Amino acid sequence: MEVNNGDGVGNFNLSRKVIDEEKSTVVIPETAHQISSDSWFQVGFVLTTGINSAYVLGYSGTIMVPLGWTPGVIGLIIATAISLYANSLVAKLHEFGGRRHIRYRDLAGFIYGRKAYSITWALQYVNLFMINTGYIILAGSALKAFYVLFRDDQVMKLPYFIAISGFVCALFGISIPHLSALRLWLGVSTVLSLIYIVVAFVLSVKDGIEAPSRDYNIPGTTTSKIFTTIGASANLVFAFNTGMLPEIQATIKQPVVSNMMKALYFQFTAGVLPMYAVTFIGYWAYGSSTSTYLLSSVNGPVWVKGLANISAFLQTVIALHIFASPMYEYLDTKFGIKGSPFAIRNLSFRIGVRGGYLTVNTLVAALLPFLGDFMSLTGAISTFPLTFILANHMYLKAKHNKLTSLQKLWHWLNVCFFGLMSIAAAVSALRLIAVDSKTYSVFADI
Repeated sequence: MEVNNGDGVGNFNLSRKVIDEEKSTVVIPETAHQISSDSWFQVGFVLTTGINSAYVLGYSGTIMVPLGWTPGVIGLIIATAISLYANSLVAKLHEFGGRRHIRYRDLAGFIYGRKAYSITWALQYVNLFMINTGYIILAGSALKAFYVLFRDDQVMKLPYFIAISGFVCALFGISIPHLSALRLWLGVSTVLSLIYIVVAFVLSVKDGIEAPSRDYNIPGTTTSKIFTTIGASANLVFAFNTGMLPEIQATIKQPVVSNMMKALYFQFTAGVLPMYAVTFIGYWAYGSSTSTYLLSSVNGPVWVKGLANISAFLQTVIALHIFASPMYEYLDTKFGIKGSPFAIRNLSFRIGVRGGYLTVNTLVAALLPFLGDFMSLTGAISTFPLTFILANHMYLKAKHNKLTSLQKLWHWLNVCFFGLMSIAAAVSALRLIAVDSKTYSVFADI
């Protein structure tokens, strides 16, 4: 049951709700963060901010180059459809069993029991930690690309830019108390996204028109093509999924299910168009030579490219806050951080705890700037299970008596298919780590 205390902060009396399994219990705490206060439109922008982060500048190289035109285009469209479907399953379970489940682990624990609660918690936060670290690397790379445009003197290395990025991300995380407080910043994020996407799009079109014929053949040996195809197929679904849908849905106003569905439809229609545009045009313009950071391939005025890189850097700072918010919520709730976000105790807590958390992220980012390989592995063992395997199986278990035999078969096929995809993606990621570990060193300047 939701109780609103009159200031827009909806609190759930969850402290009495327990999950019992084999005489063991886990208490689900109420949240210290603001919930039930945001419109579906604001939540839709939260979702599209994640989709259109600066990661979209890499999809031409990481998805289209390994797959080619036909599999790449068809695969991206199919990935959009299955991601919408899987996310809608989780969204529809938000109020399952007469309770509102504001965390992914709460929902899994309610359906399966205490062990599932703990496993889901571990998978989700390992995944989000890696995503947060990846965002800091991305921000550092964008900042370095900006610097190199004006002073390519090799004095400033990537780890230095990663350190600067981590500091800026910490300042932003300390200043924004919770996910709902982003509000105006979501508009800023949208403007920043449009800047680097439009710049990349226009300059790619210009280069594509002026360039000679491109080579669209998939590079590599037969063996390497197999593994890169598996990796690219995994990237197709990683692009659309957060692994934290219940946490985002917790911020939306009643009716939570229908409003969340509106937000998802917005995300997977208008929200995906910029990503489609820059991904396809980038590959069209440069073919198999497309880089994994599109702004490194384009030619144009230095100030325009500089503006795009700074926009990518700033947008990444905002996007990271979305994926760090479940960890912030966990810590704030655990230590009872409530009331005014600018109270001395609360501000000091955020400086120490959030600053410390992002310091660890930054250290890992600087130490392993080729973290993308490890992110592929954690995505295989966490994003696939959370977004597809668990979503289908939870829905199957929750709605078992209401589903036809054909519907049950469909969900089981999804569970099995994505289970196999998860294993294949993990093997591919392990191979990539083994190959790249021979090339890169710690604190590498790449």
